[in-house]
Amino acid sequence: MPADALAQRLKALQGQLPPQARLLAVSKGQPAVRLREAVALGLRSFGESRLQEAQAKQVELADLEPLDWHFIGRLQANKARGVLRHFGTIHSVDGLALAERLQRIAAEEQLSPRLFFQVKLRSDPGKTGFEPGELERLWPRLRALEPLVPVGLMTIAPLGLEADQRFRLFQDCAALAATLGLGELSMGMSNDWPEAVRAGSTWVRIGSALFGART
Repeated sequence: MPADALAQRLKALQGQLPPQARLLAVSKGQPAVRLREAVALGLRSFGESRLQEAQAKQVELADLEPLDWHFIGRLQANKARGVLRHFGTIHSVDGLALAERLQRIAAEEQLSPRLFFQVKLRSDPGKTGFEPGELERLWPRLRALEPLVPVGLMTIAPLGLEADQRFRLFQDCAALAATLGLGELSMGMSNDWPEAVRAGSTWVRIGSALFGART
């Protein structure tokens, strides 16, 4: 995609997002040169889901001012240390065992990562995450896992939902976050971000609507 097309797509997205919603540019599958173009247009926050791919891009972009790297993929336990070393924010903490592993390693590494807990609000065999009741029950333990910094909830709408069904799902996530005292919501992607921001999302994860198809 030409750089001017990227600029046009970014301008269009920014013109539609409300003030509280920040754009997380999902750059997985995009080459470092494309990220460099995005940085030149003012973007600083990028979402990646493959550790090795992200590390290579970070090396290629090391001459730039420090960027805001978010890990958005499913996090395997054996990749926890590497992800903690290379990402300041993790959107996909989907269970207590993973959270406790991150806490132990973060303490060893003297890191304070920002965490979103992934919540599963509808039946979806392809997704992981805390059930709402489970998250509420475990919350006293999860919020005490210093030096981790819980900031919000993340959810992904199952495929096949209508727009009003997605909106209600995102509303449910926002209500749960409010119950837990969390102020941030990672909700909405290229195909459903309008419903997410209507429900109060503070981070929308946009890939194809910004960069085009992944390589």
